Amino acid sequence: MRWFLVIVALIGAAIALQAGLVAFAGYVLLGVYLLSRYLARRWVRDLSAARECDSVPREVGETTEVTVTLTNTGAIPIAWVLVEDLLPDFAVKARTPRITVKGKRVHVVTLRGKQTKTIKYKVTFAMRGYYPLGPTLLETGDVFGLHRRHRVIGKPVYVMVYPKVVPLPKYNFVSERPIGEVRLQNRLFEDPTRTAGVRQYVMGDPLQRVHWKVTARTGQLHSRIYEPTTLAGATILVDFHQDGYHKRGEPHRSELVVTTAASIAYAVSVLNVQVGFASNGRDAADRIREESLAAESPEAQAEGHATRDEARDRFALNEESDRVRPVVVDTRRGFDQFQQIREALARLEFTDAFTFAQLALEMAARMPRDATAIAVLPRVPVETAIALGTLRRQGFAVSVILIGLDENHKLEAHGRLLAETVRDIRYANTVEELATLGANTAAHSPAAYTVDIPLG
Repeated sequence: MRWFLVIVALIGAAIALQAGLVAFAGYVLLGVYLLSRYLARRWVRDLSAARECDSVPREVGETTEVTVTLTNTGAIPIAWVLVEDLLPDFAVKARTPRITVKGKRVHVVTLRGKQTKTIKYKVTFAMRGYYPLGPTLLETGDVFGLHRRHRVIGKPVYVMVYPKVVPLPKYNFVSERPIGEVRLQNRLFEDPTRTAGVRQYVMGDPLQRVHWKVTARTGQLHSRIYEPTTLAGATILVDFHQDGYHKRGEPHRSELVVTTAASIAYAVSVLNVQVGFASNGRDAADRIREESLAAESPEAQAEGHATRDEARDRFALNEESDRVRPVVVDTRRGFDQFQQIREALARLEFTDAFTFAQLALEMAARMPRDATAIAVLPRVPVETAIALGTLRRQGFAVSVILIGLDENHKLEAHGRLLAETVRDIRYANTVEELATLGANTAAHSPAAYTVDIPLG
């Protein structure tokens, strides 16, 4: 519009001054401008793109190939078009990229009428997540640079990348409850380390079950009665509030939290007991679906956008969220429980609207009491410790796994949890430490923490 006003003013001045050559030049310039405007709009309207990409879920480290086929559906040749296949900035431009690209996804091409050209590149997923591959951003215009149009076309393909799972050779998150506090729904196993009483020997009892002292004292064979093990499953609670994750340690700390939760879920599921998951994070799939509702009309798509930033921002995802609903996979048995939890962890993102203390108190009514509540935390503020203590006083068995804490923060967190009678506390700072997570509990080595601990 600015160029149009300048040309009209030039022609008006030339006519007023009776400058015929200047007026002729103005008419020529006006014609070039109108032709350029028409061609730019026609070119961007005639372009179409189709994407081919395998959208099956991937494991960390796997690669997928993306093929974008660009077609000039009109009869008029397109002098040039800049093609960029969009990838999420948070995954590509981060200090530690979550995905890497091999090949060119930005090209400048020329298309004859009805011609088709193909763009190919490969994407390698370095971290778990839920990634949109596409859409395609097009930029074209006249050769003089007087008029440019931009358009975003082609539906994106969403690829889910599962988090890593580290095998835990020994799982011993058990509920150390007094007898009678909670009636177990499933008496799955007996714990041979915890004797509940004795009874008369029954034919078929193994010899290791015989209580020899009572047998010697009474003169009759007696067998031990063991307490039923309280390994009746687990509900995994993950704190994904962004205040607990300093930028200096990201994305390694959050990835370790997710890997820990996925590994525990796998270890519980292979025991064929109930398992569940809850987090105060947000689901990336919900965010993408909400943004997709704001799609443009066909008329707006055909006209395109005046600037590149306007086209990109139209399809950008919101970085902030006011989500106040937790991500939950209800605790139950089932062959698909681990798969549901793994998918929820793959899509989990930070939030700033829902604290872990609120999550724990909200989930108290939804968690079965014969399942251990395992909290995976990057920090332990006072509110979190109080919430876990409340769960403990309500009859839940509570275990805590602290991720990525230095020694000072370990002591502080340990003190706050002990003050709330939470004693099963474990630590993991690396993936390698997860293999020993079953034995890495502070409750088994209290002598290492016999110092004054700040509880504030």
